[in-house]
Amino acid sequence: MSPFLYSDLRVSSLLDQAVAQGGLAAVFQPLVRLDTLEVVAHEGLTRPAMGPAGLSVVDLLDLARAKGRLGEFELHAARTVCEAFAALCGSGRLLINLSVHAILHGGLHPDEVVAALSTSGMDLGRITIEITERDIVDNPAELADAIGYLRARGVRVALDDFGNGHSNFQMWNEIHPEIVKIDRYLIHGLAGSAERLAIVRALCRVAETLGAELVGEGVEDAADLRMMRELGITYAQGFLLGRPVAEPVSAVRVEALEAVREHAIPVPPRPRGPVNHRPMHAGHLIVHAPAVTLGHSNDQVAAIFASYPDLHALAVVEGDRPVGLINRRLFTEHLAKPFARELFGRKSCAAFMHKSPLLCDERQPVQGMADILRGENQRYLMDGFIITRAGRYLGLGTGESLVRRVTEYRLEAARHANPLTLLPGNIPVTEHLARLLRGKRPFVAAYVDLNDFKPFNDQYGYFRGDEMIRLLAGILLAQADAQRDFVGHIGGDDFLLLFQSEDWELRCHRVVDEFNRRSVALFDPEHVALGGIDGEDRRGVAQRFPLTRIAIGAVWVQPPFPRRPEAIATLAARAKRHAKRERLGVHVIASIDSDALPLVLTVEDALNG
Repeated sequence: MSPFLYSDLRVSSLLDQAVAQGGLAAVFQPLVRLDTLEVVAHEGLTRPAMGPAGLSVVDLLDLARAKGRLGEFELHAARTVCEAFAALCGSGRLLINLSVHAILHGGLHPDEVVAALSTSGMDLGRITIEITERDIVDNPAELADAIGYLRARGVRVALDDFGNGHSNFQMWNEIHPEIVKIDRYLIHGLAGSAERLAIVRALCRVAETLGAELVGEGVEDAADLRMMRELGITYAQGFLLGRPVAEPVSAVRVEALEAVREHAIPVPPRPRGPVNHRPMHAGHLIVHAPAVTLGHSNDQVAAIFASYPDLHALAVVEGDRPVGLINRRLFTEHLAKPFARELFGRKSCAAFMHKSPLLCDERQPVQGMADILRGENQRYLMDGFIITRAGRYLGLGTGESLVRRVTEYRLEAARHANPLTLLPGNIPVTEHLARLLRGKRPFVAAYVDLNDFKPFNDQYGYFRGDEMIRLLAGILLAQADAQRDFVGHIGGDDFLLLFQSEDWELRCHRVVDEFNRRSVALFDPEHVALGGIDGEDRRGVAQRFPLTRIAIGAVWVQPPFPRRPEAIATLAARAKRHAKRERLGVHVIASIDSDALPLVLTVEDALNG
């Protein structure tokens, strides 16, 4: 039952009970320092101690606000939390929620807040006020002025739920909080979302500049906890670390300790495309156009084209299902032939329609339509395509608009990842190498390359060459552990794998076996029968090149670790060259002599070396 369905008298009674002695009970949720997993503070929360079942503190807050008693209610809640924390001899800091509305419009005066917080004898220097807000703050500067009175008495300030609701950068810049709590929307699923990761990374840089420390809220997943530690976020709070309980705790839950104990360095989530890519679907390219049926004659189609001079094509439907497409230019050429009007004018338009048009659902991502551009049938460039909703005709799209949007997507993607596979490129590879070296745990760098790929590409063209590279990328991803192993695409047919999986060598051999088995299907049968492709080497000498195979050069990186990540890529490239030269599937360098490592400036040097 909604609390707002109570009578005014009943509402007043409920609020009277809540603000009476014993009307609210305090609970405490730990706030943990991430680098040590030490409990350093607690957020004090309240629960109704009496009243109707199912009535929450949020319900009571709404009722208090509606009756103009929000300030009274929040002061009582703060007093309840402080008294309970002091009575239980809680250690560390105490975080207490106060809403902006109560501070600015609820009649709260700084002296009343100070009295409520210090009534139990609590040192105000141990208290942090969490500023919560469910409405837009019209004047953050006014709020900052009101908070200044509390700061003058030693109270610190936290900005709650940043990244959701109405917490924003204007609030952050005006009130200068010591703590900013990142909303659980950004934290939950952080380890699996490149988009969330990009936003939280940016918040880390802002916090460093503005002198605030971050708290990740809503931590429930071990992978998210590890990613937060990797980002350098100072504090965390959530059910994985500790639930709200009646007494403050001194240690985090065992599950949180196990989540970080001797675990691999987190692998950042792989973007599905550019992190800053705006979603675009086939429906966004739609040209609203009439459709014709099989019962329409060619004369009627000609009349429709005359009425719509910019229309490039007409869809033919049966019921509301597309069955064909009439290209304007081809249709006009057919009817322009001698006696064509007399022979075909009254006949069904099916005579001049393309019976197998390209159909795209309106929700199909434009970036996923890139395969259409690589296809052998380029008819869509003239015809365009039909856009459907649940298989029913919706409108048309043009080949020109598709080419333009996919090209824009590829150009944007190239800034963040290899445009062919969308795997992380040189910069992310180097960053993850540096991350592994900072972690000072053994790992393996495996350089993957294709033997005799150029003759294959020359023979079959870049369409099939791209298909082979995408095949290799898919195999590498399938054989890598997404939580422990990093797959990077440096360029062309060169990949770098950074393994933390203990069975890395077995995974490498699986890659070799699967690629060598599946890649045969990309060759024509006569070349498979010959066992290779006849061609010329770089000096113009005729020779037979074997079927394309994989070469992997691996380096086992262990203490003492080199200082620079680029040196590892160079050594892995050297191992790869040996594997190519000796026609080995996998060649491993078991240890590194850090003093003998070459000086390398970039990962590209490894490619060219």
